[in-house]
Amino acid sequence: MRDLLEDLRQGIPAPSDVVLHGPRGNGKTVLLRWLEDVIADIPEVDVLSHTPSGIASRAQLAEQLLPPAWWNQFAPDGFSFMGIGIRWRPGQPDPPAPEEALAARARQKPLVMLLDEAHTLNPEIGQALLNAAQQVGRRRPFLLVLAGTPRLEPHLRTMAASFWSRAEQLLIGRLDDEAASKAIRKPLEEERVAITEEALARIVAEAHGYPFFLQLWGRIAWSRMSEAPAGGSRRIARAEVEAGLEEFRNRRDLYYRERYDELKEGRLLRAARAVADAFAAASVLDDLTLEAAVERGLPSASREKIEATESALRQLGYIWRSGASPEWEPGIPSLMDYIRNATPALADS
Repeated sequence: MRDLLEDLRQGIPAPSDVVLHGPRGNGKTVLLRWLEDVIADIPEVDVLSHTPSGIASRAQLAEQLLPPAWWNQFAPDGFSFMGIGIRWRPGQPDPPAPEEALAARARQKPLVMLLDEAHTLNPEIGQALLNAAQQVGRRRPFLLVLAGTPRLEPHLRTMAASFWSRAEQLLIGRLDDEAASKAIRKPLEEERVAITEEALARIVAEAHGYPFFLQLWGRIAWSRMSEAPAGGSRRIARAEVEAGLEEFRNRRDLYYRERYDELKEGRLLRAARAVADAFAAASVLDDLTLEAAVERGLPSASREKIEATESALRQLGYIWRSGASPEWEPGIPSLMDYIRNATPALADS
């Protein structure tokens, strides 16, 4: 991302748009906020940050691209200026086409557009935006960054057949133990708070590399430090972690109950339980093993039903393929334990 920003700063068009995708809770929104902050420190580059809820029509898309504050920088009299060639203003009828509005914005400065929760983007608006981004990106220093859950891929494919394959795809998943340890240790060190290796290992084991849980642990650990008496040790040991364990597990299980309810509402619980049983015996599953597990959870179901159920589990992030490997892993391993504990065992059939 830094390399792409440097190209834009020098006026070089981005070679491709960027898609951040992965199960929820893995840090996509945090990465977008980081990116927005980085761009804010580069005066030569402009940035827009939105969610689909603010872009429900082409008029709203034009207003997001060319808001009043942008116009007032150089055209307070309401007339076209500096070769923009657009007399329209927000609130007026007949907004410019997305490509025209995007080109006008990118003509003034290199532009980055950040769109979070892109899997909820209105298909008609999305198709217009993706087509405009492709056309403008060929001529102007412009970069579109989309972030979304595993639902994003099939959603984008309904809008523009080639967009997914030509975009730079950054898969955002769980962290390995080394990165998870750094995520806990580094912020503490910046505040001159020590953490013992034993305490750190306990947190990493409980969090399963899931960024949302690491963030939750950081909050709990910091809360424990703030409760320490003035002048006390600024050090987190195993005892502080054990004291926060019940709070962590309660919050984790509330989060998991929401995921359970999603599976129940989607009539996916039997398949989810069968997949959880399969992961109890293996850390990853190949396609055939996954398909067999789903089929076991849906005895006598049609091939179409089995395929649709497997697709639904993928789109919810219950299962996840994190890289080029064709093997599947749990979105969050401990969620599999929760599903096994919360649902009855499946009878052999």
